[in-house]
Amino acid sequence: MKEDFRTDRRAFLALAAAGGAAVALPGQTARAQAVSTSARIVIIGAGAAGTALANRLVRRLEGAQITLIDPRAEHLYQPGLSLVAAGLKPPGYVVSQTTDWLPRGVTLIPDRVAAVDPEIRTVDTEGGESLSYDYLVLAPGLVLDHDAIEGFSLDMVGRDGIGALYAGPDYAARTWEAASRFVEEGGRGLFTRPATEMKCAGAPLKHTFLIDDRLRRAGNRGAAEIVYAAPQGALFGVPIVAEKVRMLFGDRGIETRMNHTLQAIDPGRKIATFTDADGFAREEEYDYLHVIPPQRAPQFMFDSGLAWADRWTDQGWAEVDPATLRHARYPEIWAVGDVAGVPKGKTAASVKWQVPVVEDHLVATIQGGEGTETYNGYTSCPLITRIGRAMLIEFDYQNNLTPSFPGIIAPLEELWISWLMKEIALKATYNAMLRGDA
Repeated sequence: MKEDFRTDRRAFLALAAAGGAAVALPGQTARAQAVSTSARIVIIGAGAAGTALANRLVRRLEGAQITLIDPRAEHLYQPGLSLVAAGLKPPGYVVSQTTDWLPRGVTLIPDRVAAVDPEIRTVDTEGGESLSYDYLVLAPGLVLDHDAIEGFSLDMVGRDGIGALYAGPDYAARTWEAASRFVEEGGRGLFTRPATEMKCAGAPLKHTFLIDDRLRRAGNRGAAEIVYAAPQGALFGVPIVAEKVRMLFGDRGIETRMNHTLQAIDPGRKIATFTDADGFAREEEYDYLHVIPPQRAPQFMFDSGLAWADRWTDQGWAEVDPATLRHARYPEIWAVGDVAGVPKGKTAASVKWQVPVVEDHLVATIQGGEGTETYNGYTSCPLITRIGRAMLIEFDYQNNLTPSFPGIIAPLEELWISWLMKEIALKATYNAMLRGDA
């Protein structure tokens, strides 16, 4: 126990030091020489990626016309949704205003994109506005395709034992309403994930672990059965992490249904229908069901010809170079965040490393040169395994573990300090990233 405390204390001091380093970043960004340009830059999306990039470009480019297009009045701190859905944070914890984070000198068009024509370099909005651009950055996030689950609709969330934390803060809170009844009454809980690529692939596991822990703290774990059902053959995309999760599931009596894809639900009968690896339908009873739907790019990505033609054809991710995030066929276009068609990287931590790469290459292009920064697929997942403990999982395109605090924070150990990274430090880092400071 004493050794654990000393390890956590060393890790805490390292985290504090890292936070101090992050505070120094604004000065470093400010010292970069401004580039004079009249370039017209359109950024589609004012989420984490679009907002962070806009803040950085305003500092780097003098005279540029920077326009953000996004209909959402509210900015959501999406990493916090799993905490809301476990009753650990209120819905307001994840909500701020989009305009709170935008710098002066950037124009916000509160509308949805209807079409992009990369040949003539225009973006059309649903409201009828047409913008010409010299450079375009795709950062619209993704679409939660709830309609793909037959029998499911968002108005069910919070009732009849159904949760869906991804849909937003109110739905995350309703998810906890349904999950808390399961915690009190017991029964059979089904936890799912989709067959598509998805943002924060660790979120389904976090929710499973947290509800398991909630049951234990309520003294009701013996009255509950927990089943994790996923279309994939492994519990996580990184083999060594998948094996660790498998062991933890085994220790905690969490069953798995691998190669099972959720297709439909019958809320009246409390039956979820899955297809297995052979395409056969399998019915599973539930008292609590957590739904994570298939995820895809917005429709304009399919219609514009900017998506991959031979990969993820049903999902519409942008066809970009995985190292530079530059479009393979249109060199004046980049993609960042969830919509980028790369093997890893649909997390806020990934955005933190992607945005400087896009900034570097866009500014270099304006100057008539070539950027030098590259993205190696860095993805981070503070994987909560119980309240007060998490594993800080960091990895790259090659599934190599890439710990930020080697020798201090062991990535495959359940640590208090890793929990603090998720519960406290991550939001401060996220906010600094939005401002262009980290």
